[in-house]
Amino acid sequence: MKVLITGGTGFIGSRLALACLDRGDQVAVLGREDASEAELSNRAMLESKGVQVLVGSVTDRQRMLEITAGSDLVFHLAAAQHEMNVPDELFHAVNVEGTRNMLEASLAAGVKRFLHGSTIGVYDREVETIVDETTPVKPDNIYGVTKAEGESVVQSYFDRMPCTIIRISETYGPGDRRLLKLFKAVAKGVFFMIGRGQNIHQLIYVDDLVEGILTAAGHEGAIGQTFVLAGEERLTSNEMVAAVAAAVGAKQKTWRAPLWPFMWLATIMEFTLRPLGIQPPLHRRRMDFFTKSFRISTAKAEALLGYKASTSFAEGCRRTAAWYRNQKLL
Repeated sequence: MKVLITGGTGFIGSRLALACLDRGDQVAVLGREDASEAELSNRAMLESKGVQVLVGSVTDRQRMLEITAGSDLVFHLAAAQHEMNVPDELFHAVNVEGTRNMLEASLAAGVKRFLHGSTIGVYDREVETIVDETTPVKPDNIYGVTKAEGESVVQSYFDRMPCTIIRISETYGPGDRRLLKLFKAVAKGVFFMIGRGQNIHQLIYVDDLVEGILTAAGHEGAIGQTFVLAGEERLTSNEMVAAVAAAVGAKQKTWRAPLWPFMWLATIMEFTLRPLGIQPPLHRRRMDFFTKSFRISTAKAEALLGYKASTSFAEGCRRTAAWYRNQKLL
């Protein structure tokens, strides 16, 4: 098939592109004009393997019409996510209107399947029950709010084009730079834990996620459906740190500090520095590792798609640490 992946030079997108290549697809990816160092590295790697890398923004409707023409399958992963000191309008332009642009372009191109990458960030961070596809969305930041709005846009096209929405859990593995800080800190022998470390993570290894995405994209039962993809294990922050320590061969020593002073400081910094155009060194989203808890049911994906993530966090950590070392990042 002729595959187009927006956000294709990012962590998940680049791994998805490689998997599509392996199964014989003709792959093109859309990358950002203001690419990060990691994205530039992914771009070079993909180009060396024969992937066509296109540069542009999903906010450019005419450009999206041009690049989508002739595509059979579109994976829409591009999003404004970690940007700081930018107006909320940017998140809306990319995550909502950019999604609409991709849907319109895909409709015009006669795309056979459209898969939209969303996030568990659409849920309430303080939800105490197990979440699934029926759990009401209640995002608490502009990223989550606009991703939920983007989902609504996709749903409005369900009667016009075969679409599927995937809510992606916290993802890690080779190619990821977000958890690199955690691996580096643990490898030094001392980790600074803010709070009790009892909040729950339900991560998914990137290869498992890619398998789930491709399964959904090829399954008739996934059309017009929303799925949450996550790993099977539910780990506390303390258990995550212990697994990373085992993977990097470090003796674990954890220093602890109470949570509330850091949350208070993060809130104050956000409300005082951001209006001045200053990047706050500490903000509430940076505290998510220590505060957010998610218990996720993947029963729907297992029942309808026959899909279940299989990589344990311990094994995934070992593979990730090996990749970091190979890239001389750890």
